[in-house]
Amino acid sequence: MVRCTFIFLFFCCAFTQLTNAQSSQKPLRVGIVGLVHDHVNGILNKAFKQGNQTDIEIVGIVESNRDVVERLSKRFGFPTSLVYPTLAEMLDKAKPEAVTDFGPIADHRKTVEGCAPRNIHVMVEKPLATTFADAKQMEMLAKKHKIQLLTNYETTWYGSNHKAYALANTEKSIGDLRKIVVHDGHEGPKEINVSSQFLSWLTDPATNGAGALFDFGCYGANLSTWLMHNQRPTSVFAVTQQIKPDIYPKVDDEATIILTYPKTQTIIQGSWNWPFGRKDMEVYGQTGYVKTIDGSQMRVRLKGEKTERTDQAVPTDAPATDPFAYYAKLLRGETKPDELTSLENNVIVVEILDAARQSAKTGKAVLLK
Repeated sequence: MVRCTFIFLFFCCAFTQLTNAQSSQKPLRVGIVGLVHDHVNGILNKAFKQGNQTDIEIVGIVESNRDVVERLSKRFGFPTSLVYPTLAEMLDKAKPEAVTDFGPIADHRKTVEGCAPRNIHVMVEKPLATTFADAKQMEMLAKKHKIQLLTNYETTWYGSNHKAYALANTEKSIGDLRKIVVHDGHEGPKEINVSSQFLSWLTDPATNGAGALFDFGCYGANLSTWLMHNQRPTSVFAVTQQIKPDIYPKVDDEATIILTYPKTQTIIQGSWNWPFGRKDMEVYGQTGYVKTIDGSQMRVRLKGEKTERTDQAVPTDAPATDPFAYYAKLLRGETKPDELTSLENNVIVVEILDAARQSAKTGKAVLLK
């Protein structure tokens, strides 16, 4: 009798563990808010083209532009029955656990206002908001309702950035930081043939916040804030230009931001005028430097070395290669939060961008309290 009871309990325990394991592997129920940001192609390709997804399941999409819905439905193969005209209807009927926002930056606040009270997590495309006031309101809602509010940057998933951070901060191989220089951008959104609906709001200061200043200045602000351990700069100074006013009459297409810290300076160069796309960074310390070339290649020179040497990062140096797989693992408690996507970092990023916009308008540095 004792033996039978033991066997019964053993199998009950084994069954429970198996059930729990299967439950933890259930795809995260995700809703997509907006289809007018071309970065949405990544999640649509993952969810509907690649097939056999175990980390996310798209359960609903919010988009009122039927032309966009029809075009992307044909391209990626998702059923139009997944599409709802409003956020509230999608949340009520599809019941996602989390959403990803691919609408204009100015609409991010509305998404958080709709999701946070329902305890639905939110990931937005960079930057977090168009104004510091919106960012603070979103932060308040996220904390009040205890949701994750993340900001997705392509450069978060670059192994080279994480290896550079390790050299600078974890290993302290280059000494105290003195200067950070970040270059981001491309030839221009129209020049690289982004979709018409993306171009429309990306080049409108009301919906995007600014032009290249926000579109690519946010990368440098995000990386600098990370390297500086979420320390806010003491001042922000920015210069913007309209080199191509015939193409971009409403917004800047060239931007330089200078951030000062007590013992460090950051120069952010965001541009729609580079001869080719680039996302690279230089980090200089008292005794050495590290330069990232792309997502994996680097150049390093440390104290005692006569010349710089090449180095290579691997995908595992980054928290994940896929932001949506990371999202699922984070919400399932299978990975730790990454500082680059964190709310704390990205509220500071918007404070920097808001100050940079003011500085470019007035021609004066903005001192942060």
